[in-house]
Amino acid sequence: MRHGGQILADALAAQGVKRVFSVPGESFLAALDGLYENGIPNVVCRQEGGAAMMAEAWGKMTGRPGVVFVTRGPGATNASAGLHVAMQDSTPMVAFVGQIGRAHRDREAFQEVDYRAFFGPLVKWVAEVDQTERLPEYINRAFHVAMSGRPGPVVLALPEDMLSALCDVADLAPTAPAIPAVSGAQVAALGDRIAAAERPLIVIGGPGWSAQAAADVQQFAENWDVPVVCTFRRQGHMDNRSPAYAGDLAVGMNPKLGARLRSADLLVILGARFGDIATNGYEIIDPIAPGGSIAQVNPDAGEIGKVFRADLGIVARAGDVLSAMVDLPVVKRDGAWRADARAEYEAWQQPKETPGAVKSEAVIAWLSDNLPEDAILTNGAGNYAAFLHRYFRFKQFGTQLAPTSGSMGYGFPAAVAASIADPGRCVVCLAGDGCFQMTLNEMSTAVQHGATPITIVFNNGRYGTIRMHQENHYPGRVSGTDLANPDFAALARAYGGHGETVECTEDFAAAFERARAAGVPAVIELRMDGDIMSTNASLSETRAAALSRQGR
Repeated sequence: MRHGGQILADALAAQGVKRVFSVPGESFLAALDGLYENGIPNVVCRQEGGAAMMAEAWGKMTGRPGVVFVTRGPGATNASAGLHVAMQDSTPMVAFVGQIGRAHRDREAFQEVDYRAFFGPLVKWVAEVDQTERLPEYINRAFHVAMSGRPGPVVLALPEDMLSALCDVADLAPTAPAIPAVSGAQVAALGDRIAAAERPLIVIGGPGWSAQAAADVQQFAENWDVPVVCTFRRQGHMDNRSPAYAGDLAVGMNPKLGARLRSADLLVILGARFGDIATNGYEIIDPIAPGGSIAQVNPDAGEIGKVFRADLGIVARAGDVLSAMVDLPVVKRDGAWRADARAEYEAWQQPKETPGAVKSEAVIAWLSDNLPEDAILTNGAGNYAAFLHRYFRFKQFGTQLAPTSGSMGYGFPAAVAASIADPGRCVVCLAGDGCFQMTLNEMSTAVQHGATPITIVFNNGRYGTIRMHQENHYPGRVSGTDLANPDFAALARAYGGHGETVECTEDFAAAFERARAAGVPAVIELRMDGDIMSTNASLSETRAAALSRQGR
């Protein structure tokens, strides 16, 4: 006889779970007891949103579901931010949520939430376990759903009395993964289309990639002289130094890359969800009239043709298709299309100087030139991230953790999780002053669990992205975008970390080396000029252009 919490923990062990993230609650005390008995490490966090983002980052890094435990009511609603990231980013994740006792349902009991209704549109599957003896069944299915097809998050609600009840039930071995296979005929058909195209473009993205897949796409593209672009925040899927790499289809993308995307006569979409960000709000390519031919590879049949009709659809993992494509006889083409794409990328990397004594473009260039090639970079959302995406060259697979969902606050919890996963690795979080303050309370989580990420805070005293849009639409009419900030370096030291403030670019390199040598979580606050706005225009330039458009 075991209580439900022990059955649950044993099921996690059977699934190969090595660590969970949580904010404890009285609604799942039995589960905590089960984790204790099994010796599964539990990273205790400070807020459920941060815990869920750490679990999501863990899923991105490992390719296995990240696991988070949160309590009922406010704990569950706080965690929804991280679950949304997992859904949009196609990251495998399993969230266990405490629930009221079964006898008190539908009375609006303390912290009662209908989780099926609340999480239904947000995750792949949500269920509530009513019978203790069915815990192995539900958990087995949860992990299978999280990993199948297009990966994503699953939520299991655990009524408190169900979890503490005793039961005699056998454990279940994990379901064998159902891996879609690719045929030689499909690979040959894809190769024929690429060979026949005059202006092919390979678009890579999505989950389920590996170092081998990254090497294979590089080898194929270089041999066949085909340019490769990645989707938003998937730049780590290929070595950016390759002559075949042509940039990223991101917010504020290179206009010349957008034009190249529009003129391509064949798009080979490998693993990516090709949507509004990649097409600049469907302006570059319209789903109603897409123009060129599209070949799409995705392990989930439901994703093929979901937005853009496909002329060739292959239900398979991108890596499996690529491993077969590198064995195809090489079809050489005029290299000008690929070479021009690379030249446009190189030109886009030449920075426009920003205002002030601290230059974001110079900081990113230094990081790109000096970080170890396997350093992990994380970020949340904000204009500061555009400098990273434009000027940093990712060199290895698995070095980028960033939310394609555009979630603020993600970068720091992700960096904590990455540092816990690989204690000897250099982990750098880039954050804006607004972005960092959404989850900086996880600094004490980092200290407690021995994580040592270095966080670079770009402090310009505002929510920069929203201010940019504000100035574009309502120039000079500022409301709700200015911030009063703490001394971030002092705050880091108060948590037991290392903190420094940098007020000119020349001081950054030495500050970074001291932060890396500190052996504790570190924060480097960059005091940015108030006129800095984006990679293309300052605040004053943005406002002036908007006023000019309005005839003022």
